[in-house]
Amino acid sequence: MPDHAPDLHGTDLPKGSSGWIKVRGAREHNLRDVDVDLPRDCLVAFTGVSGSGKSSLAFGTVFAESQRRYFESVAPYARRLMSQVGAPEVDTIEGMPPAVALQQSRGASSSRSTLGTLSSLSDVLRLLYSRAGTYPEGAAHLPASAFSPNTAVGACPTCHGSGVSRRTSEALLVPDPDLSIEDGAIGVWASRAWVGLNVRRMVTKLGIDRFAPWRTLPQEQRDWMLFTDEEPRMLLQGNKQGQESSYHGTWQSAEKYLMRNLAKTKSDTERAKLEQFLAEGPCPTCHGKRLKPEALAVTFAGIDIADMTAMPLSQVCGLLDEGLAEQARGTDRHGAAASTAARSLVKDFGARVEAIIALGLGYLSMNRPSTALSAGELQRVRLAGQLRSGLFGVLYVLDEPSAGLHPADSEALYAALRELVATGNSLFVVEHDLSIARNADWVVDVGPSAGVLGGHVVHSGPPEALADVADSATAEFMFGRQEAPSLQAREPRGWHELDHLSLHNLQDVSVRVPIGVTTAITGVSGAGKSSLLTAIAERLTTPADDTGAPRLVQIDQRPIGRSPRSNLATYTGLFDAVRRLFAATDAAKERGWSAGRFSFNVEAGRCPTCEGEGFIAIELVFLPTSYSTCPTCHGSRYNPETLEVRYRDHDIGQVLAMTVQEAADFFADVPAVHRSLTTLLDVGLGYLTLGQPATELSGGEAQRIKLATELQRPRRGDTVFVLDEPTGGLHPVNVRDLVRVLTRLTEAGDTVVVVEHDMQVIAAADWVIELGPGGGDRGGTVVATATPADLLDDPDSITAPYLRRALERSTQDAS
Repeated sequence: MPDHAPDLHGTDLPKGSSGWIKVRGAREHNLRDVDVDLPRDCLVAFTGVSGSGKSSLAFGTVFAESQRRYFESVAPYARRLMSQVGAPEVDTIEGMPPAVALQQSRGASSSRSTLGTLSSLSDVLRLLYSRAGTYPEGAAHLPASAFSPNTAVGACPTCHGSGVSRRTSEALLVPDPDLSIEDGAIGVWASRAWVGLNVRRMVTKLGIDRFAPWRTLPQEQRDWMLFTDEEPRMLLQGNKQGQESSYHGTWQSAEKYLMRNLAKTKSDTERAKLEQFLAEGPCPTCHGKRLKPEALAVTFAGIDIADMTAMPLSQVCGLLDEGLAEQARGTDRHGAAASTAARSLVKDFGARVEAIIALGLGYLSMNRPSTALSAGELQRVRLAGQLRSGLFGVLYVLDEPSAGLHPADSEALYAALRELVATGNSLFVVEHDLSIARNADWVVDVGPSAGVLGGHVVHSGPPEALADVADSATAEFMFGRQEAPSLQAREPRGWHELDHLSLHNLQDVSVRVPIGVTTAITGVSGAGKSSLLTAIAERLTTPADDTGAPRLVQIDQRPIGRSPRSNLATYTGLFDAVRRLFAATDAAKERGWSAGRFSFNVEAGRCPTCEGEGFIAIELVFLPTSYSTCPTCHGSRYNPETLEVRYRDHDIGQVLAMTVQEAADFFADVPAVHRSLTTLLDVGLGYLTLGQPATELSGGEAQRIKLATELQRPRRGDTVFVLDEPTGGLHPVNVRDLVRVLTRLTEAGDTVVVVEHDMQVIAAADWVIELGPGGGDRGGTVVATATPADLLDDPDSITAPYLRRALERSTQDAS
């Protein structure tokens, strides 16, 4: 029988819910023995400051337990492997439905993985071209796989499906034509070692003047030396142990020498030297389209499949409908015979695309590499797939689905989330977008603060009831208890006039960027904000006059390291000072250990099982690789001998396990360490542990670590800081702290240019550049430039209504 009784605190079950998921004794990460009842068949928002424990509850406990129960149903052999993954720290969970997690994770590392392959749109489109495309007269029918650049039957034979050709030229091979061959004119043979000596001997044997400047040699000789396919063999005179000797040499052109050595070298240094003589460009056979000519000759609605996949999704369906109409009229050679198959495939394709467009991603094209998709975009693509799946009775757990979305796009996202609930599913959303939390059926606020000061459920109940919770940081912003922004823009001390900027969907855009203040670039998803930021950065580093370029600090969201060995402590440099502290202890001195002993990258000190990583990878074959704490060092990364050395009763592994906030207290009297920790606290990262692997950090966290690292350095005026959505993954209270840091930079004389959707950041800016009006081909133009106060009255601004709404909420509740 369904449990319709009130929850632990006497709150009634929300309307439409079939019962409770009862969590008892949750202790995962920083959760403090949490007991909470969560309603099924509802939209439940998990809120709280960054590091409060909300993800530990939603993902680390509820989803992890659902996954563990699924694992119990699989084959015994697989179960033995999965037992190493471990179970969440929780006493019991009752009323658990099967769960699906949609987390923010980066896409596949290969550019061959695209939006089309991730969403299965490419599969449908290939079938359409195979079965219903218009073939040239007499052409053989092609299977669907022939329209994929990732198959042998479909890939262009020249570039092997990459679309890119790496070629060389005389200008690349001969960087300085004033030099002679003797002086190293041909770059790959410039060495005075054996290879260069051998070439010079062969050049002389061929009757070519090796002492003449390269530019004076006949073009025919130059082309032959650089690009010939001939490989003549010749007898040369050498010197062996001081005596003349003869040997046979075989000529190969500079291009052949370059490509052969590039193919066989295993040295990264050698590869880098050789690659400087190559340039990338579109493949000369497929012109960047990646497919064989036979596949590109097949069209639908008059265009080939490569051009179709390059179009924004918002345009594709209309074009396919035109193709259907042509077939129905019999105006293309395939005619009505293909229209039945085409109608079915176009209908399927359209349903998939509509789900993606509904989530604000219509500006994307199918050929967009997954590596070029943000974590938020990837999550919404996966969410679109779930909207079509038709599953019933599933618990979906989402991690900040609004990340990277303008408030205008968040409304479409909310409608999609409601659709999942309306079809009979439960939805748990970890969110910092309070507009979603306000409209949820239930809010679980975790806190009150981060790390050791968090881990408690501050509120679990209807959103409006959170207003009565005095110690909730979420309530402070959700119900406008904070001070309203003044919107008083500061006067810049000058302007950067930037004209004719073009990149991606930006076409000949001109903007003015004020100096010494903060500029916020905003607009809907896909409007061209990041492209504008990149174009501004490029132009500022190459000024048109002789005034000199300002110092540019570009802080992006790329990972701070590719390996788990890279972490917050190593990237900021504070771990060097920590290791020196351990090396200075009496115990370390007695053993004769230097600071190097306390590096987890050094064999002498690290754990031999995990080799200093703190965890081991578990290959599950049919599921993604999982990771488990190392059974030998229990995650400390070090061997027992190294852990015997203690600083203030803590070993080096325990220090790495500290949060930034804990470490700031622990090292309060150590300036070399405390300075780094203070800047990390300033940018809202007090909840991260010092040893947090780089691979576990979000793009926003990586960006703020880079900002903190930069803040440690000595300040100098006329620096331009360029940031792309630094508030990603931040609770409003942490955003407020970040705004203070950015304000501090401009007060010191620096310039800040930041891409943002957060109304706190836009309200605190001194100048706003808004792009739009839409995304993709409908974006790329400047729709508004103004101070935040003046933006409110701009009728063309899409941001203005949301900024006004945020200000009114603060004003009303503050009064």
